[in-house]
Amino acid sequence: MPKYVFVTGGVLSSVGKGIVSASIGRVLKARGLQVTAIKIDPYLNVDAGTMSPFAHGEVFVTYDGGETDLDLGHYERFLDVELSRHNNITSGQIYHAVISRERRGEYLGQTVQLIPHVTDEIKERIRSSSRGADVSVVEIGGTVGDYEQLPFLEAIRQMRVEEGSENTAYIHVALVPKLWSTGEFKTKPLQHSVVELRRIGIQPDIIVARSQEPLPDDIRRKIALFTNVPFNAVFASYDADTTYRVPKLLEAQGFGDYLAKLLRLGERAPRWDEWDAYLSKWDNATSTVSVAMCGKYVKLRDSYISIVEAVTHAAVHLGARPKLKWCDSDMVEKEPAKIWDYADVDALIVLPGFGRRGTEGMIEGIRLAREQKIPFLGICFGMQLAVVEFARNVVGLRGANSEELDPETPHPVVHLAPEQRHVDALGGTMILGNKEVDLVPGTLAHRLYGASTTVERHRHRYEVNLDYLPMLAEKGLTVSGWRRDSRKVEIVELRGHPYFVASQFHPEFKSRPTRPAPLFLGLMEAALKRKS
Repeated sequence: MPKYVFVTGGVLSSVGKGIVSASIGRVLKARGLQVTAIKIDPYLNVDAGTMSPFAHGEVFVTYDGGETDLDLGHYERFLDVELSRHNNITSGQIYHAVISRERRGEYLGQTVQLIPHVTDEIKERIRSSSRGADVSVVEIGGTVGDYEQLPFLEAIRQMRVEEGSENTAYIHVALVPKLWSTGEFKTKPLQHSVVELRRIGIQPDIIVARSQEPLPDDIRRKIALFTNVPFNAVFASYDADTTYRVPKLLEAQGFGDYLAKLLRLGERAPRWDEWDAYLSKWDNATSTVSVAMCGKYVKLRDSYISIVEAVTHAAVHLGARPKLKWCDSDMVEKEPAKIWDYADVDALIVLPGFGRRGTEGMIEGIRLAREQKIPFLGICFGMQLAVVEFARNVVGLRGANSEELDPETPHPVVHLAPEQRHVDALGGTMILGNKEVDLVPGTLAHRLYGASTTVERHRHRYEVNLDYLPMLAEKGLTVSGWRRDSRKVEIVELRGHPYFVASQFHPEFKSRPTRPAPLFLGLMEAALKRKS
């Protein structure tokens, strides 16, 4: 049976609870344990698939096609695992399941209530998603005090009674700000969030204070005194130059040994060889590489967090650090000349997205990269727009477009996938998750992967129209990757260009700090060559 680590958050959201949860998992994995991670989101959406990136950041796609919270991306990168759609639990899923059971008569005439029926469903999902693991790290989204979070807090309170104190740990993450005017750390917000947690019936075992810098011992003692935890159970997750340093910051404070003792995991010497190797590369990076990130959601950088991480993994692997230059395609669409502000970069990425807004600005970015020989990577929507740009400006097909953007286009070089034509619901109905891709021998993609096939994750409805392939190929656009289960274009590249590659799939979702994704690694190699 797995042991459970429940992570709650206080004071405010976006304080870094996801990184702390992922770091806890990594600390445990360093001790040779099988670790999984679960994110609980209290919103009523069934999943993150229909949510705006401006509202919720990136939608992370799991291997089995789950459209999930971006924290699952952190878990996968830190733990180097592939998680399932079942590792993201939402209020929408819980209430939908309970109401469906009631309609089928499965509660045998009972009055269906929040307790025990909703809480029982939550506990069952946590347990089923944790099977096969030694330890399951369960992050409760939101902030203590949110009314929508209460059923989940009640469920994990019950799990301590049912599983036993030696098999459960409550970790509370909350902000400890430092006032700029006086230089003082203020613990009162954290104290209040713990009071709220205790009112619900949960006493934290460990406090992780989010702070700008390490906490002095007197502040730790104060936190311990007023939150009723031991002094050596108070830790700080303070600002670092890279999030991948957080597991080692916690380890250096004795976090791993304390948690292992709390859960009676025995004495286990941690092994950090692989993690330290990455941090050493980060510390010893001797150059920078500038990358333009062109998309429509750049006002919230978390909309592209997996791509940012994938760029970083590849650059660090090559001894460099990325310097990102964000290009708002809306702005470029209104003033096309502004695209020349990005002509001095070492590489350009056109990012995923949906809908008409900002797309002409993205097309201008692709044109700049193609004509100025700037190393280029297009991802999903970026790949479709690369085909549109090539069809317009190289093949000469006036008005060429995607059917998504212009249903009346005379040249639909990108069209709706046949299997999507009768879909009338939005949530969970796209082409999603892992698909096998055959790589064409002799192409750049084949060289980058060093294999004849790969498996990558997808999230799209539209695809390249095969009727236009002959004229695109005649002008130099090469298909270097095909979907194995059906004849669909997966990768295109451009002959005679230093690096012009675009993929229908999302390579960023499988990138790891110690194992960069091939298409990003190739982009960074080309970028560093251009820089030199």
